[in-house]
Amino acid sequence: MTKKQKKQLYRILTAVLIFLPVLWIPMNETGKFIGFLVCYAVIGWDIIWKAISNILHGQVFDENFLMTVATVGAMCLGDYKEGVAVMLFYQVGELFQSYAVSRSRRSIAGLMDIRPDYANVVREGKETRVDPDEVLVGDVILVKPGERVPLDGTVLEGNSTLDTSALTGESMPREIGAGAEVISGCINQTGTLRIRVGRPYGESTVSKILDLVENASSKKSRSEAFITRFAKYYTPSVVAAAALLAVLPPLLMGQAFTPWIHRALAFLVISCPCALVISVPLSFFGGIGGASKCGVLIKGSNYLEALAKAETVVFDKTGTLTKGSFAVTRCYPQGISGERLLELAACAEKDSSHPISRSIVKAYGKDTERFGVTDVQEIAGHGISVSLDGKKVLAGNTKLMRLKNIPFQPIAEAGTVVYVAEDGKYRGAVLIEDEIKEDAAFAVRELKKAGVRKTVMLTGDAKAVGEKVAEKLGLDLAYTELLPADKVEHMERLLAETSEKGRQAFVGDGINDAPVLARADIGIAMGGLGSDAAIEAADIVIMTDEPSKIASAMGISRKTLRIVRQNIIFALGVKGIMLLLGACGIASMWAAVFADVGVSVIAILNAVRALRVPKEDRVLKKESIRETAAV
Repeated sequence: MTKKQKKQLYRILTAVLIFLPVLWIPMNETGKFIGFLVCYAVIGWDIIWKAISNILHGQVFDENFLMTVATVGAMCLGDYKEGVAVMLFYQVGELFQSYAVSRSRRSIAGLMDIRPDYANVVREGKETRVDPDEVLVGDVILVKPGERVPLDGTVLEGNSTLDTSALTGESMPREIGAGAEVISGCINQTGTLRIRVGRPYGESTVSKILDLVENASSKKSRSEAFITRFAKYYTPSVVAAAALLAVLPPLLMGQAFTPWIHRALAFLVISCPCALVISVPLSFFGGIGGASKCGVLIKGSNYLEALAKAETVVFDKTGTLTKGSFAVTRCYPQGISGERLLELAACAEKDSSHPISRSIVKAYGKDTERFGVTDVQEIAGHGISVSLDGKKVLAGNTKLMRLKNIPFQPIAEAGTVVYVAEDGKYRGAVLIEDEIKEDAAFAVRELKKAGVRKTVMLTGDAKAVGEKVAEKLGLDLAYTELLPADKVEHMERLLAETSEKGRQAFVGDGINDAPVLARADIGIAMGGLGSDAAIEAADIVIMTDEPSKIASAMGISRKTLRIVRQNIIFALGVKGIMLLLGACGIASMWAAVFADVGVSVIAILNAVRALRVPKEDRVLKKESIRETAAV
């Protein structure tokens, strides 16, 4: 509880201690008036002051004005205990609301408490503690166990594990060593790291994340904009209605003014729009916070609302649905074992830095230096020729086999195929493919379960490769061999096919995806390894590079919208009924207090639910891996 909230609590308790004796101890009318007036001054002076201050600044009609008019009016009519009680319960409700809002903000602030306090810079052999803003690109920093990584960079020395939970929502630490790229905001858990800084603090990951979170509230959803407009016209309307209710019936029907003024005052208390004004923004704030717990950063409540209406999800392939790294997926040995085939290919490719060569050496997984590899010749556009323990080994494409007149069996599989020959004899082929992400198939399935009508892939890869990936993942459509401009053109067509109420999301990671991310209704960037341009152009950033997080974020967005609708319907419904009862003289001031404070408290409790992470996201990893294994 904050100091302000504690102060408010003490005022409430003081007012109660004055109110109860005055209410129960027998005393004359003057004594009661003085007692209730002191109690009212203790509990209500700030509301009256806010109302006066707002009026002086031209903001007349708000909840402070409504409560001041209603309670002062009740006191003037001699209903001292009702006037004091209404203000007392209103302050109790305000305290509860303040606590609920601050608790929600603390949850997100704690989650996003990733701002580094300092950096240990090594200059001229000396370690100096400075502000992260003062560190230059190229400087070397030390990060000790328990410290937060202050800037993005590359590990020069040291091995450790990093706690990335504040950034990605992942509980498992990440192991790193020399040569690894590290991002700011993570906590170093074990060993000391020497890191060469790659970006200034203003362009670092932690700075961008904090900027996204801090500015998320500036982009309002349609629901929030509606509530703002609604409150602007609603409050003056109910004040005018209350004035007419107090004056017209007595004049037209010749009745006493006092009972109708009572009704008008109750009408004003009931009409306070606190439940809507507080609970709707709080719901979206909670939804954004809940998504960030899952490693999904949403730049504004308007994007959270749009995601809930997504009908079509369009994916880039490389780096989004696939890892963007090659791996051996199958061997086709001919007259030898699969292990021997990999051994021949790995020995031939061991000195090459090409990703295909690296994937073969990695798949073999054993030391290749023990073999006597000599006479290495690279044949441009064909492959490589080496001597292995006196035998001539060839590894390359179909052109190499034909060039050396070696009969072979072409492999029709989509992907990169490396054919291997030994002393003029065909020994088989190795199939290398871009690995599909572990949770990609699960992500597509969950999106369809969530009501997404169409899943599409846009890629610059060959048709055979693109269609194979699309088939494995269960995508509805795949467009292949596309240039960046072609992707934008296809997005335009898909947008035209989306219904008027529906929205379209595009998921990408590369710099060439930035134009498409900007063109889509909702641009989603795979932010953990994605380019800066893609992250800047996107509306939503997936920090873990897991496509399944899109389904999680969509679930959170739809839950948030349900909560918002529930609060709007509940608040307006109760208010409408109570206003009608108040106008008819059935609802008293006490009922008016429930209609205002009670509805606000219930709506806020409902709004806080948006902060909770869905249970299904907690088991996402295991389910997604099982799904990939099935594929």
